[in-house]
Amino acid sequence: MKSTMQRIVVVDDAEINRELLRNILKDSYVIDMARDGEEALQKIHRHERETAALLLDLQMPKMDGFSVIAQMKKDGLQSKIPVLVISGERSVEIEDKCFKMGVSDFIRKPFDASIVRNRVKNAVELFACKNQLEQKVEEQNETLKKQYRIIQMQAEELKQAKPFNKLMMQYRSAIMEVETKLKVLNDEFTLTYNRNPFESVKSRLKTPESIYDKLRRKGYPITVKNIEKYLSDVAGVRVICSFPDDIYRLAELFARQDDIILLKEKDYIKNPKENGYRSLHLILNIPIFLSKGKKYMKVEVQFRTIAMDFWASLEHKLKYKQNLENADEIVTQLKACADSIEVLDYQMQEIRDKIDRAKG
Repeated sequence: MKSTMQRIVVVDDAEINRELLRNILKDSYVIDMARDGEEALQKIHRHERETAALLLDLQMPKMDGFSVIAQMKKDGLQSKIPVLVISGERSVEIEDKCFKMGVSDFIRKPFDASIVRNRVKNAVELFACKNQLEQKVEEQNETLKKQYRIIQMQAEELKQAKPFNKLMMQYRSAIMEVETKLKVLNDEFTLTYNRNPFESVKSRLKTPESIYDKLRRKGYPITVKNIEKYLSDVAGVRVICSFPDDIYRLAELFARQDDIILLKEKDYIKNPKENGYRSLHLILNIPIFLSKGKKYMKVEVQFRTIAMDFWASLEHKLKYKQNLENADEIVTQLKACADSIEVLDYQMQEIRDKIDRAKG
């Protein structure tokens, strides 16, 4: 039975401390003892997989406890084996230094058998759970990498298909139609009202990888027909306006053109998402004129103010940052920023209105 037990390395230059700890822990663990840091590291390297914890004295000849911890970190062992410091001191500075170096816990002298057992047990179990979780995360990451490689391969095949390339050409044509219509409205506003209804226009076509992934997540076979039928955001246009009322005025003028069909409207300005995202989304059928006749293509047009676009761009980048320790705090701050931006947008609009009224 003893061979199946986990191994604990006890390192202390005082033999009595080593023996006391061995007697306390021997019924639950295989105890390996060392007189100094160098010997301890040798034993850990020899039995790295079996070592469940290191009980470490700080003050020792040849190599002290701090040097052992630093070497373990350098060797990549600190993330695998919990370190419990054996200490008779109660120095705040030493404790703080140890915890900053990654120590899991302290075992105080004189030893209390029950406390020693529980502290060792807790440290071992917590590290085991952490390592299992990291292993699962690693396995999941590997699975995701494999899935992504499959998506890339399938997307590459899709990219080479003539019907797919033809469809992408049609979506690009629809984007050009939208951009042309917006430019006409902009020129008219400039001439009539001496100002522009929007600041800039950005467009994008979904990548084959993104198209493949979205259809797969929706549960539809990857076909050209399904791209047209089930995806409404392959072609996207983002219109950046100065003020909120410009958004609604421009969206209304654009959507009511007699050759455009409004399929769906999502108003995230009046009804923001939980995270604070604000934008007006229109899903439109836009006519394109091909050699064999007219065809309608879906285009998603998003209308935002400059401030809304600034917020959305930063939020999108931050959303894909991994392993953020203060993720909840960042989400709360982003929501507060979104609320502040809304107030700012309407304050700037009010200032503009006052200036316009003053001009008569």
